Amino acid sequence: MRKNNTSHATLKSKAKASKLRIIAGEWRSRQLPVPAIEGLRPTPDRVRETLFNWINHQIPGAVCGDLFCGSGALGLEALSRGAKSVLFVDNSRIVTQQMTTNLTTLGAKNAEVVAQNAAVFLETATPQALDVIFLDPPFRKGWLAQIIPLLEKGWLAPRSLVYIEMEKEANLPVLPNHWSLIKEKNAGQLVYRLFEVSLPIDPTLCDQKKS
Repeated sequence: MRKNNTSHATLKSKAKASKLRIIAGEWRSRQLPVPAIEGLRPTPDRVRETLFNWINHQIPGAVCGDLFCGSGALGLEALSRGAKSVLFVDNSRIVTQQMTTNLTTLGAKNAEVVAQNAAVFLETATPQALDVIFLDPPFRKGWLAQIIPLLEKGWLAPRSLVYIEMEKEANLPVLPNHWSLIKEKNAGQLVYRLFEVSLPIDPTLCDQKKS
């Protein structure tokens, strides 16, 4: 009997894990399929709710990037809450195919899905200034040390917000001086942080204004 109960609980757990629920906004409470891929970790509802409490006023009209999109939980939440557009990037074709399907289901037309390694994408694509950037890379792979310098090459708006989610035991790579930590919180085995980026003023722009 216990064996059957355990099996039933396991099946229920798997069913829950295969769905993503949007918390608020236009698509509030909508549930969408998530690919069953090992290591795919949708940001927990509680963490997502805290994050969007932090940035809710900055989301309407923002251009966002979800650069290790996975389930798309962060980018979809931003779209639901009024983001102007979201760029979804992931190396997995399975992930990006499901992402495209979910966007079609929602009728979202202000999103772009790219099936590519995030570092390669940032190095080779034409940069666009992103107001809000979500970074939730696979744990223990050293991705942040690669990605953060690449963001400095035209991907940051003058006062971008960058959200970083990572394993608690890991150390952040060295960040540029113009990145300021404004929020930080722990949840179980992960830590999540919000940074504001104040880009240095280009002196040539000041010279142009004077002339």
